[in-house]
Amino acid sequence: MKKITLSLFLFLIISSCGVKQTQNLVGSGNYDQAIDNAASNLRTNKDKKGKQDYIYLLEEAFAKAKDRDLNAINLMAKDANPAQLEKLYNTYLQLNSRQEKIKPLLPLRLIKEGRNAIFPFDNYNDQIIDSKNALSTYLYANAKKLMATSDKMNYRKAYDDMVYLNQINPNYKDVLRLMDDAKYKGSDYVSVYTKNETNMIIPVHLQNDLLDFSTLGLNDKWTVYHSNKQKGFNYDYGLMINFREIYISPEQIKEREFVKERIIKDGFKKLIDANGKEVLDEKGKVVMVDNLKTVTARIYEFRQFKSCQITAKVDYINFRNNQLLQSFPLTSEFIFENIYATFKGDRLAAEDNYYSYFDRNPIPFPSSEQMVYDTGIDLKAKIKDIITRKSLRN
Repeated sequence: MKKITLSLFLFLIISSCGVKQTQNLVGSGNYDQAIDNAASNLRTNKDKKGKQDYIYLLEEAFAKAKDRDLNAINLMAKDANPAQLEKLYNTYLQLNSRQEKIKPLLPLRLIKEGRNAIFPFDNYNDQIIDSKNALSTYLYANAKKLMATSDKMNYRKAYDDMVYLNQINPNYKDVLRLMDDAKYKGSDYVSVYTKNETNMIIPVHLQNDLLDFSTLGLNDKWTVYHSNKQKGFNYDYGLMINFREIYISPEQIKEREFVKERIIKDGFKKLIDANGKEVLDEKGKVVMVDNLKTVTARIYEFRQFKSCQITAKVDYINFRNNQLLQSFPLTSEFIFENIYATFKGDRLAAEDNYYSYFDRNPIPFPSSEQMVYDTGIDLKAKIKDIITRKSLRN
């Protein structure tokens, strides 16, 4: 009984908080949020007496929201400013959406007044279509006007307007073609290329791989990177990777020999006292303890090592005026290492994390070309970091 009373008390507190919050929303002019709150609470058990406050609040919030929107529409109609067409269209959508949100809840009975809550609905279909058509005409004309200039920023604005236009009015006139044109003319194109100042010949396919940024996701909305210049593109910027030095170390195998000693547990043994007698517990049984022994191993460790280091400089050039915008030093390194070992004696003498070396074998050293390729993976990641973090994007 106490549990039921406590649950009922908590329910009443939560309900009153919800009503109070909705009242505050109405009082502060957040009518649509108040409608959302009230509607959410009325989706279940709407005929319960405890839901009456939500019905009153929903009725009030709907009336006030509708009145505010219609006044705003009247003001926009008198102003006749084309720039207000988007707001006009969205206001009609809002009026209609608000009604559709409430319709599934009807009827909502007000018990004390013996009537159903009043929600004067209107059909806004014609207004929605008319305002959408007017907005579409305006957006299309304005986009063409922006594209009549040679300003990239205007092309970008035109593109964004046409994306929105295509969302509200799909395939309007030739908007898809204009979008492609605006995207092409509004983008910055960057040519990425290399210059080899090292004493090493870099194979062509290796240079191509170093320049392949397709998997790095460098392209953004308005910046496109090409590692091979393409016809029909006027490149705005150049990204030159100037290889200064490629150093590849000799193949090395280093050996070392050392002895490990360790005390380990080897089963159990009887506990013997100072007099050489077996120690018994309170039940008369012989006490057993760990049998510890010292093991030794002579370990022969082999370390295969080879490294590659590429030193480069990245220059970011403005092709419009042939000015160097920024320059960044770049160093990348790749290390090949394989450690394996053999032993004489007891392998348990080594630390637990060393055992894996005993299971390894020598492996072939990678070729110098492969080392440069592996170093290039890290190099490309660092170039991406320069592009994305050091203000090379517009």
